[in-house]
Amino acid sequence: NEKKKIKGGKSPCSPSRVLHIRRIPSDVTGREIISLGLPFGKVTNLLMLKGKGQAFLEMASIEAAVSMMNYYTPATPYLHNQPVYIQYSNYKELRTDNLHNQARPQAALQGVNAVQHGSLAITSALAAEGGLLPAQGSVLRIVVENVFYPITLEMLYQIFSKFGYVLKIVMFTKNNKFQALLQYADASNAYYAKMSLDGQSIYTGCCTLRIDFSKLTSLKVKYNNDKSRDFTRTDLPFGDGQRTLDASLATAFATQNTIFTSYAGAAGFAPSLGFPQGAVTPSAASGQMTIPGVTGIPGNSVLLVSNLNPEAITPYGLFILFGVYGDVHRVKIMFKKRGIALVQMADATQAQLAINHLNGQRLYGRVMHTTFSKYQTIQLPREGQEDKGLTKDFSNSPLHRFKNPGSKNFQNIFPPSATLHLSNIPPSVTVDDLKNLFASKGSTVKGFKFFQKDCKMALIQLGSVEEAVHALIELHNHDFGEHQHLRVSFSKSTI
Repeated sequence: NEKKKIKGGKSPCSPSRVLHIRRIPSDVTGREIISLGLPFGKVTNLLMLKGKGQAFLEMASIEAAVSMMNYYTPATPYLHNQPVYIQYSNYKELRTDNLHNQARPQAALQGVNAVQHGSLAITSALAAEGGLLPAQGSVLRIVVENVFYPITLEMLYQIFSKFGYVLKIVMFTKNNKFQALLQYADASNAYYAKMSLDGQSIYTGCCTLRIDFSKLTSLKVKYNNDKSRDFTRTDLPFGDGQRTLDASLATAFATQNTIFTSYAGAAGFAPSLGFPQGAVTPSAASGQMTIPGVTGIPGNSVLLVSNLNPEAITPYGLFILFGVYGDVHRVKIMFKKRGIALVQMADATQAQLAINHLNGQRLYGRVMHTTFSKYQTIQLPREGQEDKGLTKDFSNSPLHRFKNPGSKNFQNIFPPSATLHLSNIPPSVTVDDLKNLFASKGSTVKGFKFFQKDCKMALIQLGSVEEAVHALIELHNHDFGEHQHLRVSFSKSTI
């Protein structure tokens, strides 16, 4: 029977509630397999074939299975740092009653179901205390206070999907506060998420969630990008003026230190909150959710950057560019392979931010690839070791943008764009001076304007995003004399 099931799962098929998962590491538990499906709906059955590194997961509905496939097709999930592959099975349902060696997977499934039923029971009990079941809808309004680290749409999805199937998310800033609207498939999921998460902090001491019910009954999402997403539709455009997300990152979770929920048993369904910044989060082996799309070791802050132009790239250039998204401590260009470099950020969140914004960016005529490295730190060369200046320590650099807590730099992190924001401009420097300065570095200046209230700041629009990246590397910290240094960053505005 098992051999028959495996054979049946290999051929390409039409959508089915049963999903065939391949190349599973031998030490993966049933609970971890189940965790792949939980964000999309109820898991109704599981068949583990450990000897073959395969499993079959049955979802409660075809819609849940389709959502799961739509999610994982562009963003391959990882278990124990190994990619696993998912496809529809030929089987429309699983029958595991008479199969041997399935006691543990079935026990894991029962445990998860008990937790899910328990959460609904808690919801009902809480509502009963008030005398009425919640009459609110399925849309939550989320305000994040004390935003010390960037909040992304993927991060909210990961946190809130533990309480039910998230249909849509829209993020925006209102009254200088980060806010989001999030729609669940079911109102009871929204109620339980509010009861569990309201007042909790994503990170220790900051990014505190304030949650209430929205008056809206449904969200209208026009674009799938980094500010809005309809998880039920993959056909929506990115929208005018929005960056095109790399397919592998469009649905990848955006941070490694978010709220993780344990499915370790039926005792409770409370999220474990407040991982300290840069901490190593609990591994999937302890029953924690794994992170699809993230290949590095959780908590790793070292990046592997490849396909660089060896003729043009320098450690300082990488320090300035990656420094837009976090404080770079060390950079190492490989001695024998000059097109490959390691970049060590201050922490894992900044490393993930750099991946999100710089992977796939053109730099000196090549498309740069950025991912997590297997290394946890960059070693400095030993005394007498040949290095030719390819390894640099920037840990004490005065050019770090994020060393001061509460700095406005935390709120002004944008993807590479053709428009640059200039600041710290001396009064004696004119428009022509700045245009000539950028032209001298090979840039095509297409637009320029000083800020009306403050002539120390300006916007300059160049010929392309790649030109702007090169100009930022060349001219950030440019010395005007008299201790005045130009500050350059990417802007979300256009001229």
